[in-house]
Amino acid sequence: MKPLQGLRILSFEQFGAGPYSTLLLADLGADVIKVENPTVGGDAARHVGPHMLSEGQSHYFQTWNMNKRSIALDIKSADGRRLFEQLVGTADAVVNNLRGDQPGKLKLDYANLKAINAKIVCGHISAYGRDNARKGWPGYDFLMQAEAGLMSLTGEPDDPPARLGASMIDYMTGATAAVGLLSCIMRARQTGIGCDVDASLFDVALHQLGYSAVWYLNEKDVSRRQPRSAHAAIAPVQTFPTADGWIFVMCMTDKFWENLIGAIKREDLGLDPRFASQAQRRLHRDALTRVLDAELKQRTTQAWLETFSGLLPAGPVLEMDQALDSAFVAEVGMVASVPHPAREGLRVLANPLKIDGQRPEQVAARDLGADTEAVLAELATAEPPTRARA
Repeated sequence: MKPLQGLRILSFEQFGAGPYSTLLLADLGADVIKVENPTVGGDAARHVGPHMLSEGQSHYFQTWNMNKRSIALDIKSADGRRLFEQLVGTADAVVNNLRGDQPGKLKLDYANLKAINAKIVCGHISAYGRDNARKGWPGYDFLMQAEAGLMSLTGEPDDPPARLGASMIDYMTGATAAVGLLSCIMRARQTGIGCDVDASLFDVALHQLGYSAVWYLNEKDVSRRQPRSAHAAIAPVQTFPTADGWIFVMCMTDKFWENLIGAIKREDLGLDPRFASQAQRRLHRDALTRVLDAELKQRTTQAWLETFSGLLPAGPVLEMDQALDSAFVAEVGMVASVPHPAREGLRVLANPLKIDGQRPEQVAARDLGADTEAVLAELATAEPPTRARA
C-alpha cells in the first residue's frame, strides 16, 4: 500500500534533514524527484566516505535517498530553469534544505512559483529560518544541539557537554517538515492555493527541550545533566550495572516501583521513608542508586530482563553492533535488503512504519541523473497547471 501515490515532490536537498524528510514521503509512495546540479557532482552526500558502493554512490548517501528519482538539472541556466518550471506545473510541492537566504535568490519560494502553479507548496528546511538576521548562516545538527542547550543535558554531570550520538535534530527537523508539508498540501488541494512552510534546525532543536523548557520559563528551574542518564524528576529511572553489563530501568509510576522491589525481593525498601514517594525517591536518588546497584550486580542483564518481563519497563544497554544484530531487530524486520548494481542485497534500515502490517517497500538510491530522460519525457503528456489569479 502506498498512501501517497500520486503526490509529486521536487527536492533540492543534500546531507540529512531535507533528504530524510523526503525519504519518509518517498517510502510512502510519493514521487520524489531529486533535482541535482551536475556541475557540482549532485548531492554532496554522494561522495561522503568511508564506505563507497561506486563513484557517487556512498553508503552515507543511500541512507537517506532510497525510493527517489534523480534528475540532473542546473536551474541557474536558462534551459535548466525552463525545464524546472515545467516540472513545477506537474508537482504538488518543491522542497529545499538550503541556507535561509537561498530560496528567494533561486526563486524556489511561493512568491516566485505561484504564477506557474497556484497550488504549489514550497517547503523550506534551513538552519535558522528565512526571516531573521541569521537567514544567511549555514548550520548543521551538532551546532543546534550546542546552542539550544541539548548538550548541557547530555552526558555525566562532571563530564564536558556532549552531543547526542546520532543526528537527531536533522531527523526531527525532517519529520517535522514532512508533517508541515503534507498538511499544507491537503489545504492546497481543498482551496487551490499553495503556500510556504518552514522548519529550521534551530527551532526544532529548541522545541526538543520540552518540559525542561517549561520548568525554566515558569519556575526558573534549570535542568542539568543527571548521573547514569537519569530522569530529571522521577527515580529510579536510569542505568544500573549488572553482572555482565548494564540495564536501563524505568519506574515511571509507583506501581512499577512496587513491582521492582518485589522482583528483586527487597520489599523492605517500600517501608524506608527515604523511598516512600516519588518526591522522596528523587530527593534520595544517590542512596537509592547504591542500594539498587548492589542488588542488580548479582545477576546478568538477561536474567533481570526475564525477571522484569511484564512487571516493569526495562531494557538492555547495547553497543550499536549488538543492537543491530539482536534477535528482536530480526524478528520485527527493521533490517531489510535492497538490490543494488554494486552490492547484491545491500542491507539497510527498514522504514519504521507499518501499514496493514507491512513495512513500505524500498528501492536503492539512483545514480546522479539516472531518471532525467524519463522525467522530462513525462512533461509531454502532463496536464497544464492551475495558475494563480492576477
